[in-house]
Amino acid sequence: MAKPQYWLIKSEPSVYPYSQLEKDGRTGWTGVRSFEARNNLRAMKPGDLCLFYHSNEGKAVVGVARVLTDPGPDPTAPDEDWASVDVGPVVAVQEPVTLSTIKSTRELKDFPLITRSRLSVASVSSEHFKRVLEMGGTRIPRAAR
Repeated sequence: MAKPQYWLIKSEPSVYPYSQLEKDGRTGWTGVRSFEARNNLRAMKPGDLCLFYHSNEGKAVVGVARVLTDPGPDPTAPDEDWASVDVGPVVAVQEPVTLSTIKSTRELKDFPLITRSRLSVASVSSEHFKRVLEMGGTRIPRAAR
């Protein structure tokens, strides 16, 4: 099995919070209307892991999601060239990792929340992924690896 890639996905908690993903068990990651973010969605593979970030309100990494499906067309944009994947919950972060904490952490100076702040779906290095989870006091459950 290929090693998973790591991603950052963003949602406003008033629109779709991580707690709702936990309740739903899965959701389509739709509505992305940035070409760069769309290309990142198209690069996702089932099993990849995503840091789930609450944007605008809260501004913190609050959970980890797993990509469940191969990329496909975005059903919210019929006849247009946008992409979506389904994601499911893995684990809530024990201690949310805020944007201000990320900005003040030297090892994360190249993290996409800092370098590509407007991008809603971004690639994350394995080192950054692990560091953010460590900062949040969170481990991926063995059964979910």
